[in-house]
Amino acid sequence: MIITYDGVESVKVSHGDFTVALNPISKESKFKLANFGSDLVLITANHPDLNGAETATRQGKEPFVIKGPGEYEVRGVFVRGFPSKTVYGGVERVNTVYSFELDGIRVAYFGAISDKDLDSKAKEDLGDIDILFVPIGGDEVLSAEEAYKLAVKREPKIIIPIHFGAVGDKNALDTFLKEADASGVKPIDKLTIKRKDLIGKEGEVVVLSSSL
Repeated sequence: MIITYDGVESVKVSHGDFTVALNPISKESKFKLANFGSDLVLITANHPDLNGAETATRQGKEPFVIKGPGEYEVRGVFVRGFPSKTVYGGVERVNTVYSFELDGIRVAYFGAISDKDLDSKAKEDLGDIDILFVPIGGDEVLSAEEAYKLAVKREPKIIIPIHFGAVGDKNALDTFLKEADASGVKPIDKLTIKRKDLIGKEGEVVVLSSSL
């Protein structure tokens, strides 16, 4: 599995010839978007910074787009979506928390969540998490402190912060790393990982660099 971060909340997860785009940035956003082909697009909330399904289409490749809670299957990849809330863009709206498994690795993606906790069904059904993406920018999403508290409750093997840098609190990443006692962690361009690499990991923080 290869994971890259394009800024705001846009994440690309690939294994072999299958690519998942998470909250790709829309052409209507003020932020720089990254165009790449994908097989599956997961959108957590309806805002131009997060809903750019059109930017994840390339060379006639039309991805399957999921925009809300439910259960889905795309080319053997099972996706579950759970409702939560966000106030992204100053408007309270539904934010969908997603989970899926790829290459034997269970991924959870919290998107633009502003709720400080998940509802009981989401907690139960998310199950064990290998890699967790959580927003840390504050204001319209979780603050760095809130994000870390929520993340560690889920006991993931790896935690990857998103929604920092050019968006939200400019000190969010430093605060998050301090909360996690991981101030020495340096950003990397991409994370390449296999199931066996997760053995023995408990809440390890990985920071992915972006162009924003």
